[in-house]
Amino acid sequence: MTKDTEVDMKDVELNEMDQEKRPITGGAGNGDAGSPTSTEKNGSIKVKIPDEIETKFTGYNIALLIISLLKVGPTSLQRPSCHELVELWTSVPNWRCSKSLKGEKLDSLSQLKVKGLVVGPIHDAPADDPVSLNFEEISSDAGNLEQFKGLIIAAHKKSINVILDLTPNYLGSGPWFSNVSVTNVAERLKSALVFWLNQGVDGIQLSGVERVASVVPSLWADIRAIVQNGTAEGKRRILIGVTAKTSAVDVSELLNSTGVDLLLSGALRSKSMTATDRAQTVQQLLSTHNQTQLAWNIGDRKEGHLATLVGPDMVNFNQMLLLTLPGTPVFNYGDEIALADEYTKSPKMLWDSLEDEETNGTATKEKEQRLACRSFFKTLSDLRGKERSLQHGDYIPLFNSTSALAYLRQWDQSGRYIAAFNWGSDVVTLQLAHPDRPAQAVVQVSTDKVNLAPDSAVGLSALELGPGQAVLLQFPYVA
Repeated sequence: MTKDTEVDMKDVELNEMDQEKRPITGGAGNGDAGSPTSTEKNGSIKVKIPDEIETKFTGYNIALLIISLLKVGPTSLQRPSCHELVELWTSVPNWRCSKSLKGEKLDSLSQLKVKGLVVGPIHDAPADDPVSLNFEEISSDAGNLEQFKGLIIAAHKKSINVILDLTPNYLGSGPWFSNVSVTNVAERLKSALVFWLNQGVDGIQLSGVERVASVVPSLWADIRAIVQNGTAEGKRRILIGVTAKTSAVDVSELLNSTGVDLLLSGALRSKSMTATDRAQTVQQLLSTHNQTQLAWNIGDRKEGHLATLVGPDMVNFNQMLLLTLPGTPVFNYGDEIALADEYTKSPKMLWDSLEDEETNGTATKEKEQRLACRSFFKTLSDLRGKERSLQHGDYIPLFNSTSALAYLRQWDQSGRYIAAFNWGSDVVTLQLAHPDRPAQAVVQVSTDKVNLAPDSAVGLSALELGPGQAVLLQFPYVA
């Protein structure tokens, strides 16, 4: 794999969100909290990055991670009127790149409301060879330390956090080698964590967390303390775990036993899941964990890209699912343009613009399809970035069957959102009317531009949703 990542430092325009701190709300249900209608009260901040400075960095895996991390206090017996927002990272994709990433490319990622880059693994780790493992040495084909630090600086200039994947045996058969070597590897990881946190990374990602947490629990406690107790300029570092587990029960148990801030899993990945299965998975995890602990992903570094796992026609559908569920949506790089795995699960990232010239009609059509997919993704990420009901609102199930699912997201006096999905091969009619809701809602985003055109009004008493279609509706808060 080639992995040239180049950061070209230029003018960056950052959109700063003016977040308010509010009293705590307990539990799920219909509780809401006041929200301003605009998330950009402070306008734009210009950050000048010298043009003459150029940083190159090459990595096995650069991931775009849209993170929505809130710290919500203990629940109260009497439900107050609003939530307390102590910390907020707004979230979107998980992105691995094998080509150059220049300053203007980071700008493109910022447009998607990306607030985190998961980079790596990049350390020197010959497959299945714990003796040669060197956490603090960057692999020769992935760049060097100064280049990596330059990437961190460039990302921070754009208000993008950098999270480093330090999975020990990322090229081998097991993420932590064998049980015999776990103790030694975990002990060596502790000093490496201190080293990398001192370089300026904002968090650490580790695969196979259940292995180290169960085999050497005392060392795992040390690892957690090093990352989670560390701060940089008053900002807490994040620890992300990755597991191959797929059941909601297993994921819930791992969240409790490992104590990671976020856990990426295969909970929504199974092709045999029905809409009822998905609804039960979401409800079960929300009933036992705060939404700030939940991460939703389908693809990942090992399993591959969204377009390959669900099919290119269902990419927008699943983008909407991940971006409207409560918690943190996580995407592979290229999922925003329906990039597919061909001969490798690390395909070359394609950066398109309207100005690009194509040599034939097929290439032009493919580019237009990628740009349309990205536009759909951006519309959703923009909504999630500014609408508090989608950021951290309550999740209320409205409808589910073996083929269809609908739920409501609401937060205090903010606009309400209904997301509806039909995995089936037949049209479904959803009965979403309720005395507390208006008779109609307005289409915000839809995969069916003919029957559910954006900005059109639709009735909630009998909403028809075609096969393989999804829609996001909005209606205002009514006192």
